[in-house]
Amino acid sequence: MTLTKRIIPCLDVKNGRVVKGLHFESIKDAGDPVELAKQYSDEGADELVFLDITASEEQRETIKTLVRKVASVINIPFTVGGGVKSLEDARNILLSGADKVGINTGAIKNPEILTELMNLFGRQCIVVAIDAKRNYEIKENTNVFTENGKQFWFEVFIYGGKEETGIDAIEWAKKAQKLGAGEILLTSIDKDGTKEGYDILLTREVVKSTSIPVIASGGCGKPDDMVEIFKESNVDAALAASIFHYQSHGVNGVKRHLKDKQIPVRL
Repeated sequence: MTLTKRIIPCLDVKNGRVVKGLHFESIKDAGDPVELAKQYSDEGADELVFLDITASEEQRETIKTLVRKVASVINIPFTVGGGVKSLEDARNILLSGADKVGINTGAIKNPEILTELMNLFGRQCIVVAIDAKRNYEIKENTNVFTENGKQFWFEVFIYGGKEETGIDAIEWAKKAQKLGAGEILLTSIDKDGTKEGYDILLTREVVKSTSIPVIASGGCGKPDDMVEIFKESNVDAALAASIFHYQSHGVNGVKRHLKDKQIPVRL
């Protein structure tokens, strides 16, 4: 049986509004999270991701009241991330109506939390978000790639892409799985907001190195970008924001296009 590929709209939320940027910067408004969430759920999205993008940087919890409002208008699985540092943060998110907890900075700062979360809530609830970017200063113990004659490795960034960690993204993906991650949300900072297509190399390498579902994120500008990432890597899901928020393509239309291109999706 072929597993259907999931199409996941993403709500990046700042100050209670959905926003979209370029390479994690120059943020602009994209609408009301509750309205957009309902619209995507009604249009046939398979899941929804809600990221409170400044929670870690501002050292605060995710906005629970907003999560509750979103959960009340949708009937699809719902992942919420932003500022998760403790079991209590994760519990609050799940009690507010989320099905899964997304964690990035908190897991880099304290990797053992992944095992604690898995033991308490089950692996299926734990989504490790990895924000990665090419680094052309080669260092030891990294997976080195060559593109256009240049060598680089993929470095993990935290605090919404603002701080580098010196950690190799592919090695971290493997470690996160070992520690308890049930899924990886992989975002290419190089591609984020460019609408030039997903980072195929990064996605393919992380998918090859792990055996848990991987969601590709960053760079989707048109339905064919999703066709390409599904054909060029064995990724489980494609996440997008801009193409849905600015109504260039509805979720249903994107899925029909994928089906026409022989990508198995649930209509």
